[in-house]
Amino acid sequence: MKAVLLTGIRRMEIADVAIPAIKRPTDVLLRIRWVGVCGSDVHYYETGRIGDQRVKYPFIIGHECSAVVEDVGRAVKTIKPGDEVAIEPAVPCHRCDQCRAGRENTCRNLSFLGTPGQGRGCMCEYIVMPEENCLPTMGKISLEDAVVCEPFAIGLYSVKQAQVSKGDKIAILGSGPIGLSCLLAAKLFKAKSVYMTDRIKHRQAVAEKAGAAWTGNPDMIDIVKAIIRKEPLGLDAVFECAGQQSTLDEAVRLLRPGGALAVVGIPRFKRVGFDIDNIRRKEITIINIRRQNRCSREAVELAGSRKVDLGFMITHKSEMRQAREVFELVSSYRDGVIKAVIKF
Repeated sequence: MKAVLLTGIRRMEIADVAIPAIKRPTDVLLRIRWVGVCGSDVHYYETGRIGDQRVKYPFIIGHECSAVVEDVGRAVKTIKPGDEVAIEPAVPCHRCDQCRAGRENTCRNLSFLGTPGQGRGCMCEYIVMPEENCLPTMGKISLEDAVVCEPFAIGLYSVKQAQVSKGDKIAILGSGPIGLSCLLAAKLFKAKSVYMTDRIKHRQAVAEKAGAAWTGNPDMIDIVKAIIRKEPLGLDAVFECAGQQSTLDEAVRLLRPGGALAVVGIPRFKRVGFDIDNIRRKEITIINIRRQNRCSREAVELAGSRKVDLGFMITHKSEMRQAREVFELVSSYRDGVIKAVIKF
């Protein structure tokens, strides 16, 4: 089969690799149709690492994908060849203390698609996944939109973890796919006002169209002063979706006493800092978001029921042979890109 291999910093090539085989009774062989380019994939492309997870070349990255079932193991009961599915990229062990506590996202033996030391990615023609990771679309959403269910599940999990409820006033700092996913989830939970920021004008416009009450560019205005003028008592929750020290600082200043800061973005540096006097006096709750936990199936169902529209986030579609160009596009935020997907 053909696969897109990461062969070095900002280097990719297409090569032939062996088709994976069904080994366990609950395995499913999947023919990949669409793959989404995530910010974490771009981290690996640009730097070869995220934290202490370092790529050993060559390596197949990618974890946002949709597929058609090609073959199934003898114990598979819920899907059959020809079914269209969205993919949950995390494979937990179901045995460790974290899994038994309902925290499969922090499983001590987790295997995640496209993660060094865990599992190779989905930027190839075929992958094998357990039956439980294959989420049938039932023909209710396209395979393109099914790709965006993975980042939307992160937004859904983030909003649940921050306990957003009806009438809450929140901010989302960063209006990329994850920030927009948080917006869609917050609207489902009846947040009253959602303030969003981004340095890219086009993303501000998209956020406004998707339901943000206000948007601002932190390079152009003091977004904290602008939002506090509208919400002098502060916000109930802030979602940091940019992975920057500056947005963490803005989040703390925006929150009301007792508010919640959800750290969703992935910083490219090892340490961050907080104004300890401010977060202590306000008694701010800091919530770290680790991917999505038990939210992927719900994300697919919400998309299938038309309660959320995910397709607007897809701005660019390309072929496998254009993979490197797509990664360059996403890494430089060019051409109004929000979510780029690659057809296999």
